[in-house]
Amino acid sequence: MPDENPAPAPDGPHNWGRWGPGDQLGALNLLTPPTVLRALGAAREGRVVSLAQPIEGATASGRPARVPHLADRPLPQHYMAVDGGDQAAGAPPLPGGRRVADDALVLSPHGTSTHMDALCHMWAGERLYNGHPAGRVGSRGAARLGIEHAAAQGVLARGVLFDAARHRGADRLGPGEGIGAADLEGMPGAALLRPGDAAVVRTGWPLAWEEDPRMYQGAQPGLDGSAVRWLAARDVALVVGDNAAVQALGADGGPVDAPEDDAHLVLLWRHGVPLVEMARLEELGSALSGTGRADFLLAVVPLPVGGGTASPVNPLAVL
Repeated sequence: MPDENPAPAPDGPHNWGRWGPGDQLGALNLLTPPTVLRALGAAREGRVVSLAQPIEGATASGRPARVPHLADRPLPQHYMAVDGGDQAAGAPPLPGGRRVADDALVLSPHGTSTHMDALCHMWAGERLYNGHPAGRVGSRGAARLGIEHAAAQGVLARGVLFDAARHRGADRLGPGEGIGAADLEGMPGAALLRPGDAAVVRTGWPLAWEEDPRMYQGAQPGLDGSAVRWLAARDVALVVGDNAAVQALGADGGPVDAPEDDAHLVLLWRHGVPLVEMARLEELGSALSGTGRADFLLAVVPLPVGGGTASPVNPLAVL
């Protein structure tokens, strides 16, 4: 149900009210049955490529050092509730002599793992996307626009790769390097992109972690304001990036663009376009390089975390 006294929509292009005053799906509404069926045709070989970074718990010795993450975010916590050591110490087996190992995993997806941002993750003023009151996001989670809505819909879309690093003849882009609308228009995916598609942008930035984690945690390459407005104008259902924020970041870890150019405000807040961040796109980029192809079937399903501002995801590209 829509909230009472809806706020006026923001100035400029937006999707507020496009799918009704109570809408909580945003651009995922574009994934209609005909659009999904069209997306299935983008799978030609049947080869499946995961686009997720591994999740390594901070309690697992030095393993988290292998996984890109931001410096100021709590790492995943992975605990064993029952393990082989308990069995060896005399823990009674289950009936019939069965042995078991159980664990617990605590996740904070923002900045620590491949994840999808919910539409409640960022906003301006006192209203979320579509005019929902910002006060609906409280200490117990979001009562509007939580990630559970995206989870119920899921994403089965045609993915279109924009390999910005290869476009510039590089393995990866440099710190703070921007990708503009003109760059996107110059890549093969531009001619393919249709409403309801998912734009997948490769900067190669995870490779910076392998060179120097401190460099990774500083300025990052990404989309600039012209690029995010270009994507929004083309009615994409989802944007996937392999950096920490889809947009370019400065040395302080914050966005380099003004609010009117901020990817989260343009895409999440104005247009209701979910973002997948910190994807791993090296294998996908290599698989499509030199083939003349830029499209594939993309499947992304977040966990139905009630009121969550994000969820870890394991995006799958089917070539």
